[in-house]
Amino acid sequence: MKKAICSTNCVNPAIPAKIPPEVLEKLVTIGGLEGLASQIMPQNEVLKNVSLFKALSDPFRIKILSMLSVQPLCVCIIRELLKISDTRLSYHLKKLSTMGLIEGTSQGNWIIYELTDLGVKALSLCSEEKKTKRKN
Repeated sequence: MKKAICSTNCVNPAIPAKIPPEVLEKLVTIGGLEGLASQIMPQNEVLKNVSLFKALSDPFRIKILSMLSVQPLCVCIIRELLKISDTRLSYHLKKLSTMGLIEGTSQGNWIIYELTDLGVKALSLCSEEKKTKRKN
């Protein structure tokens, strides 16, 4: 293992003294810590992603996204497959809808839910492992 030391010609005192040379070299080329800070995700985007992943952190919500990936569905079908109460289902649908993962369209007395583009992308993240296993 290489020693984590800074070369003697560190020009930026804000850079820690003990870092691996390969990290230091790249860090200096992007403008040091300031350059790195300017390239990372902004705080508002970080918080948006935290909310998104919280919305994806429930098994019922992942199942709902999976069902809607097959076809648009009404509440009664989703409820029947999940075997949960109307209030619990409403809560989960609201979470998914608020995050922009699904959208509901009124058709008479029915609301038909379907995945949004973001919902499709989010579900693809959730099922990446399954896709990888199929290839092997």
